[in-house]
Amino acid sequence: MTTAAPSASTGAIEVRSIDYVPESERHGKVWHQGPFWFCGNFQPYTVAIGFIGPAMGLSLGWTSLASALGILFGTFFMAFHASQGPWLGLPQMVQSRAQLGYRGVIVALGGTLFTYVGFNVIDTVIIDNGLNAVFGWGKPVIGLVITVVAAVLAIYGYDWLHRAFQVLFWISLPLWLVLTAAILFGGAGGQAAPASGGFTWVAFMVQFAVAASYNITYAPYVSDYSRYLPRRTKTSHIVWSVFCGASAAPLWLIPIGAWMATRLGVTDTLVGIHDAGENVLTGLGSVLTVVSVLVLVATMGLNAYSGMLTVVTAVDTLRPVRPTRSIRIVTVLVLAVVWALVGMLLIGDFSTAFTNVQLIMLYVLVPWTAVNLVDYFFVRRGHYAITHLFRKDGIYGMWAWRGLVSYLLGLAAMVPFVVLSFFTGPVAEAMGGVDVAFAVGLIVGGGVYLLLCRTLDVSSEEDVVVASERELVAS
Repeated sequence: MTTAAPSASTGAIEVRSIDYVPESERHGKVWHQGPFWFCGNFQPYTVAIGFIGPAMGLSLGWTSLASALGILFGTFFMAFHASQGPWLGLPQMVQSRAQLGYRGVIVALGGTLFTYVGFNVIDTVIIDNGLNAVFGWGKPVIGLVITVVAAVLAIYGYDWLHRAFQVLFWISLPLWLVLTAAILFGGAGGQAAPASGGFTWVAFMVQFAVAASYNITYAPYVSDYSRYLPRRTKTSHIVWSVFCGASAAPLWLIPIGAWMATRLGVTDTLVGIHDAGENVLTGLGSVLTVVSVLVLVATMGLNAYSGMLTVVTAVDTLRPVRPTRSIRIVTVLVLAVVWALVGMLLIGDFSTAFTNVQLIMLYVLVPWTAVNLVDYFFVRRGHYAITHLFRKDGIYGMWAWRGLVSYLLGLAAMVPFVVLSFFTGPVAEAMGGVDVAFAVGLIVGGGVYLLLCRTLDVSSEEDVVVASERELVAS
């Protein structure tokens, strides 16, 4: 099993990476999870999701409803992944070797890495364009500064990210409360509801799918931030804490984004935040804009941290590595260069890119989350030989055909139902462009895996699981 040196002192660069976190180093607290995930979604990217429905002709009310349903749907799956962190003490994608195989997991790692980089590309565009429009700051300088800050947070790791979100939570909360109250009581400006705009199933389902994808895309790395919790942590406590925190922020901010789009007529998220704030109180808009950007930069650090874990897992899959600090630093820096260049140089039509990236992330991850959760809760019921997840000759094999077949069939089944700007599946076209691909991926991916696992003798793994537990205690 891949190991690392004992955990470093508070304030230093985190030592643990893709390796198992021993019980003696589990210093996390359940109550930290709610504010952590709340703040992770309490930023301009979330507000931007509210712009999608109005751009397609959906009213403020219908946009808010579609978003709420999508957020609750997506967060349901995300939150249950959080329970795996305390019990297994591993990053999420290492645990996926049990379903896909020691080498087979690389099939899903590509999709998860696209998610992390995709988030940070869009974040870079949001910040570059917004701060340039509001304050006139130069885009290259903005892009460089936010990339450096996000990379530093990712390099220092778990404790620094949690600390940053705790501080930003208490700074940003009162500012958003003031703005929200002003919007509700008519003190933030804006016009009356436009005569045009209403309801179409196509727009409603796109808004639902994008909102659902928002928290489902956290599923591959929610355990990365719960693996320092004590192993005795109750599943219900961690699931409920993550669900409430991760869903509350978008349920709050997405309707505000829709209000900005329909009442202020803005097309840029940070411009909308600034203008609405300035309508309430001179200076509030500028302060809220800067604070919102800081939260988004911290979220970029979160994405970079999990991106690093994904890359190291992929490398370890091909050639076992010791997850040192040097590997962490180099990996984060390479990822930073990639997302900064793509974000600053290659994104043209932001609105279209934003929607496409969110939907592609949803399509790629839905069958994976179905396979992973079915295995954890219904097939193996949390019983894994953790040490064998780091062994090529382990009981999970190099290529776990049941998981791979289920994941790939889930992907294939979605193709006729997908709706993207550059491709619409034939079934979706016949349905007038209504997107239900995510539901198909969940049902096919999870259903096929459950069916195939009827021939899997899980009881034969029990002795190995017990031996693995002894080895962990002894190490």
